[in-house]
Amino acid sequence: MMKKKLYIFIVIILSFLIFATYKIFVENKTIVEKDTILAMDTQISWVIYEKPSLYPLDLNAKIKTRIDELVKLLSVTDENSEIYKVNHHQERDIKLSEDTKNVVLFALQMAEKTNGALEPTIYPVLREWGFTTGKYQIPDETKIRDLLNYVDYRKVSLKENQIYLPDGMQIDLGAVAKGYIGDEIIKILKANNISSAVINLGGNVQLLGTKPNGDLWNIGLKSPNSQDYIGILRLADCAIVTSGNYERYFIGEDNKRYWHILDGKTGKPADKHINSVTIVTKQGKLGDALSTALFVMGVDEAINYWKQNKDENDAFEMILITDDKKIYITENLVDSFTLQDKYKDYHMVVITL
Repeated sequence: MMKKKLYIFIVIILSFLIFATYKIFVENKTIVEKDTILAMDTQISWVIYEKPSLYPLDLNAKIKTRIDELVKLLSVTDENSEIYKVNHHQERDIKLSEDTKNVVLFALQMAEKTNGALEPTIYPVLREWGFTTGKYQIPDETKIRDLLNYVDYRKVSLKENQIYLPDGMQIDLGAVAKGYIGDEIIKILKANNISSAVINLGGNVQLLGTKPNGDLWNIGLKSPNSQDYIGILRLADCAIVTSGNYERYFIGEDNKRYWHILDGKTGKPADKHINSVTIVTKQGKLGDALSTALFVMGVDEAINYWKQNKDENDAFEMILITDDKKIYITENLVDSFTLQDKYKDYHMVVITL
């Protein structure tokens, strides 16, 4: 019982720290409703701004029910979830629910599109590092090589709602699940005539519409090296998703930092000299996938990927902050971003076609 209480306490603290990735500046605005729920080791909160006459009283309950439904399907650690059953081969061929199928299919599509930079089968390696158990360690090279034999999204078979994994392979949807949940919350809000709201899912923020008075939202983007904010983004009606090497990490016995974003080709923390990747896009799940994949790619590949996908339906904008104090920002975000004065020593690089 004490261990369980300690685990819950640690999760809450970690969720608070992840929640601090952004600061949402809202002054003199009437909050009609807000709530918070702890799910998938993340503090999910929402703030709704709307005229009371239009606000359905059961909306918070609807949102919580939907989140609970999805967590019970997608959690990699819940023994009753569909993904857990898939990973532990409790049934040889699992027939997935529509939600789980959609998330798995999207993860595999993004894995293919990013050439494995997003790798949904990395879970055995991630667990070996201790990022899912809290028992952090630096695995030896032999162990990593052995586990990498079970890492390859191309070996996952998904036909309609049937999924099959080879023995030893396990799938983790953590790189897209929060974004999918955020998208589903947005759907509920829109279906209930809500036009102004903010959802915070740890490193993900999703904005519905503008502020009630029509102004853009002011989103503070966290500095990778401190607890304050490196700059402010002024945006509306979009998802802003950040992945960084400062979110979940441990210091090894060698006094080096090891973070949870792993390169599926090496089985080690991706280290392409990027501190954080922020994606701005319409879909939370796309921002979720790309913030991880582009972190793994590194600056040059990330820029090429942005250029190649600029005019597609899943177009996005991005900010890359590197360890040599450079901020790479796509041209369409330049007017929306203001660098804080104390970070004027950072060099801004505008990415253009």
